[in-house]
Order: sequence, then structure tokens, then C-alpha cells
Amino acid sequence: MSKRAEDIARTVQQATTAKALPPLESWHPELSGDMDLTITRDGQWLYQGAPIAREATVKLFSTIMRREEDGEYYLVTPVEKWRIKVEDAPLLAHSLEARGHGEDQVLSVTTNVGESLEIGTEHPLEVGHYPGNDEPRPVILVRHGLEARLVTAAFYDLAERVVERDVQGEAQLGVLSHGKFWKIGQGG
Repeated sequence: MSKRAEDIARTVQQATTAKALPPLESWHPELSGDMDLTITRDGQWLYQGAPIAREATVKLFSTIMRREEDGEYYLVTPVEKWRIKVEDAPLLAHSLEARGHGEDQVLSVTTNVGESLEIGTEHPLEVGHYPGNDEPRPVILVRHGLEARLVTAAFYDLAERVVERDVQGEAQLGVLSHGKFWKIGQGG
């Protein structure tokens, strides 16, 4: 890994505690430039075209990433802000789990960086479509404009929990989590 990436990792480690997320909402440095870091659609993190080998580095970088109003993704520290490329969603969600039943059900997923997210108001589920086709794009909001896309297996697991509800006179398909109906598609 280059000196610049190592310096960013060191700066973030010094600015945060072991378990707390960095306070990105209070960090507003000027743009430092473009970093040759790409997160591929399948979740690989490539730095200068090569996969980042250290899982700890990927986890750390995921905590300092945000998507801003311009639609671009950035790695942010108190003194640096680097634009990076993300091909789809920066994180992947897998391992759907359910606790409880009906209105009391809570659905959760685990991201590829080890975070557990419960589908609810803090981490809402949205199922859109990719531009130009009808392929579903199920995502969960993580934080700071970042999304975790459900991998195919997790989406199929979610589909097994679908219920049909009448929403404003229209049949809708969705799942229940934290007492709320999360729309997945149109009903029959």
C-alpha cells in the first residue's frame, strides 16, 4: 500500500476510539484530489488496480467514507478529503436474519465489513432498479449517504419473508421489520 493510504489510515486511527465511528459529520476539509481507489460492483476494493489485502484497512476505510450531495464518494479525515470511485454500492449485505414474527419481526443483515444492520428507520430498505433494465437493486442505507446492496442470496432470503399489504388501495409486496412495512414491489 502506498504511503498516502497508510497516512490516511494512521490519521483516522488516531482520531477515533476503537469502537466509535469517526465523527465524519464534523470533518469538512477541502478536496485533496482523486485517489486511485475503486470499489467494484462485486465488493472488491482496488487500490492502484490491485486488491487491498488487509481486511482491517478496508474496514477502516469504510468508516471514513461518505457520499456527498454531488453523488460522489469520498474518504474523509480531519485534514484530507479524497474522491474515490464506486461502481455500484460501496458495501454488500449478506446473511439475512430474522427475530420475532409479524409486526414484531426485526430483520438484520451483515455487511462485507462486518457491520450488523437492522432494517428500520435508521437503516431503511429500498428496492429500486438498475437504469435501463428491470433488475432489482435492493439496498439498505448505512450512514453518511452510503448504501449496502443485498447480495442475491440475501435478496432471495428476503423474498421468502414477503407479505402482501393493501397500501392506499393498491396491493404491495414487502417485508416487515421494526413494525414497519418495507415495500419491495407491486402485488398481484
